[in-house]
Amino acid sequence: MNKKMISAIIACYKDEYAIPLMYERLKVVFKELKVDYEIIFVNDGSPDNTEQVLEKLLNKDNHVIAINHSRNFNSQMAFTSGMSIAKGDCLVFLDGDLQDPPEIITSFYNKWLEGYDVVYGIRTKREAPQIMQFAYKLFYRLFNRLSYIHIPLDAGDFSLIDKKVYVELKKFPERDRFLRGLRAWLGFKQIGVPYVRPDRKFGTTTNSLIKNFQWAVKGIFSFSYVPLQIMTITSLFVFFLSVIGIIYQILLKIISPESTPSGISTIIVLVLFIGSIQLLGISILGEYIGKIFEEVKQRPKFVVKSIKRRSN
Repeated sequence: MNKKMISAIIACYKDEYAIPLMYERLKVVFKELKVDYEIIFVNDGSPDNTEQVLEKLLNKDNHVIAINHSRNFNSQMAFTSGMSIAKGDCLVFLDGDLQDPPEIITSFYNKWLEGYDVVYGIRTKREAPQIMQFAYKLFYRLFNRLSYIHIPLDAGDFSLIDKKVYVELKKFPERDRFLRGLRAWLGFKQIGVPYVRPDRKFGTTTNSLIKNFQWAVKGIFSFSYVPLQIMTITSLFVFFLSVIGIIYQILLKIISPESTPSGISTIIVLVLFIGSIQLLGISILGEYIGKIFEEVKQRPKFVVKSIKRRSN
């Protein structure tokens, strides 16, 4: 029986201290599994010494591959970049800050051997501020309410994906990527593995409420037409409300002219109400137009400055 090969793809940004630990822990896991492996670190334009740290790993282990991007393109592009050169029978996506524990790969791998094509991590608990925990949980539940595709609750990018699945995933042409949504869209046989997501081991998190809000908006607008449908329903509601208001004003003028509302305050309130609805509609349309604009430009998804391996 041929030895299986796993490709580990690690998205690195400001992770210079975590990378050596990630490497050592991955190496232990793969040796215990008795598999062949490659560890692909993607330096996504990190401003620290990530590139130099990776050089040291390259010099001592030919299982390590380092991809250096010309600038930061975000974690989704980092995973896509690593996936483009992966050769494993399956691959694993991990964040470089050690919040995705490498030891969970053992459970992923066992589920894969059982016949599952995609095995994803489910965050049963997250070591983070309460407000961030609430925001993350709210996003997944809101996403599934609005989206035409269901993604598993509390499941991030940390996952193991069979080769036949990631070959299909590489065919997706869009640049504004939401990988956990694309992973769910593909189908195949999928299952989750629960785990506790620890806090970032070194440094401070690069996420914030604003960044996470932007992330949530991107995910929802990538897989949902509900915002447009809401605007259609809202516009119909406002139309019928205005018709009722007009009829009411005419009848009141006929029946009781002295009690008919008059004055500039009524006009101001109505103008502000209608104007706010219009601005909301324009902003929603703008989000979709912005996504179209990014896609039609056909720019590269990322720019690779260098790909380095140990020279034998």
